[in-house]
Amino acid sequence: MFLMPDGGGGEPVRPFLKLSGVRKTYPGVVALAGFDMTVSPGEVIGIVGENGAGKSTLMKILGGVTRPDSGSVEIDGVAHDGLTVGGSMKAGIAFVHQELNLFDNLDVAANVFIGREPRIGGILNLVDEKRMRADVAPYLKRLGASFTPDTPVSSLSLAQQQMVEIAKALTMNARLVILDEPTSSLPLSETEKLLDVIAGLKAEGIAVLFISHRLAEVEAACDRVVVLRDGVLVGTLDKSEINHDRLVQLMIGRDLKIAHAAPNAGRGAARLVASGIRTAAYPHHDVHLDLHAGEILGLAGLVGSGRTELARVLFGIDERFGGTINLDGAPVALRTASGAVERGIFLVPEDRKGAGILLDLSIAENISLPNLSAYSPGGLVAPARERAQAEQSRRDLGIKAPTVTTRTGSLSGGNQQKVVLAKWLAMQPKVLIFDEPTRGIDVGAKAEIYRLMRGLADAGVAVLMISSDMEEVIGVSDRIAVMHEGRISGFLERADFSEENVLTLAIGKPLRKAG
Repeated sequence: MFLMPDGGGGEPVRPFLKLSGVRKTYPGVVALAGFDMTVSPGEVIGIVGENGAGKSTLMKILGGVTRPDSGSVEIDGVAHDGLTVGGSMKAGIAFVHQELNLFDNLDVAANVFIGREPRIGGILNLVDEKRMRADVAPYLKRLGASFTPDTPVSSLSLAQQQMVEIAKALTMNARLVILDEPTSSLPLSETEKLLDVIAGLKAEGIAVLFISHRLAEVEAACDRVVVLRDGVLVGTLDKSEINHDRLVQLMIGRDLKIAHAAPNAGRGAARLVASGIRTAAYPHHDVHLDLHAGEILGLAGLVGSGRTELARVLFGIDERFGGTINLDGAPVALRTASGAVERGIFLVPEDRKGAGILLDLSIAENISLPNLSAYSPGGLVAPARERAQAEQSRRDLGIKAPTVTTRTGSLSGGNQQKVVLAKWLAMQPKVLIFDEPTRGIDVGAKAEIYRLMRGLADAGVAVLMISSDMEEVIGVSDRIAVMHEGRISGFLERADFSEENVLTLAIGKPLRKAG
């Protein structure tokens, strides 16, 4: 049983969690400066701030990973001076991380009870799989899941995998669920399902901390929003006060007008024309797409519509099951990624850490890696030449790092994305494909990425942008192509941009004609 906040003039409910004067410093950095916060049962609180604002440190303290230098942490009125990971879990605090901790080779029930499996007993002490699945089923029903306990996790969408993580938290009697960037990879339809799950947790008296760079979702989901900047609590907004502009102003300390898209007056000639393309996901469905020099073409669609699969075919990673591709009027094979790179077609992937950069290499090494011959007169890499190009990229793109020899894995998400972009810009692209370009990036860095994309288009580069963020697709694109089940269901010119039109095409329905 959970106590709900009192609404009838009775005694106020004691907060589940109370932080008072929590401070944490690292050499040369104040990560948290006297942070205060209370969390009551059934309350949804947004935690927002730019990368480096102190959100990660706060989460580590709540998870028992890091101990604060001073201040107090109280759970149910009891002080926890030395909160540990085990103590945090025992107290009912559960995390659903942005990078999900699931095993693809196991089913849902095995993932939910990993390390806590019920046993049959006896000499062999085998796992009681029947009981485990029976125990998971009620939790999946509570979450409105469409899959079963024996469903392989490898077959689930990202939103469904997040439900598995939440189900795991509920089986551990979670009283506070912390969601770290839960919607960063989700399209609108999947995001709405997750927001429904959050509302269900709230109704059961379970508190939620919602960490997100997607401010529209913060506004929709949260009862309060706590804003951090440089380790300092700069504001707390109640439900009626939450709006995009106020959040941004608190996060960055100034008004920020994201110049989404002053669209080009006119696009250039068709640079890349894909006709009758078939992908492995939809081998019997044709894709017809034209991408012009000097434009940003947004590619929208629901999960499973085939957007990323199309991008991988255009970049030569995946096999093309039919169709033709023309670049500047001439046919090209594009059977390998190296073939695409040779022709000036580059991909900035959704998974920048797994497929876009090598985290253990320096900024300079990542930038030079795809084109080593340009930095290797006589067959050996010339460090001075490599560093000179990296320094130029660092200045041009505003990469924030002490030096170009800085390890790329130590950079923020926005700066890592700039490194991915820098390696391609050094090779003079003709076509740049961005797959979820601002996933997990804060609002200030988003504005910089948008400006860079617009600058590329203005310089004549053809830009294809895949995004699940409706505001981004509508705000940044010159045209929008919408996919449904492996086909382009329609193109929208800027005068026809609206969420309704994009979603109508995304579910495969024709647009209603005006009049």
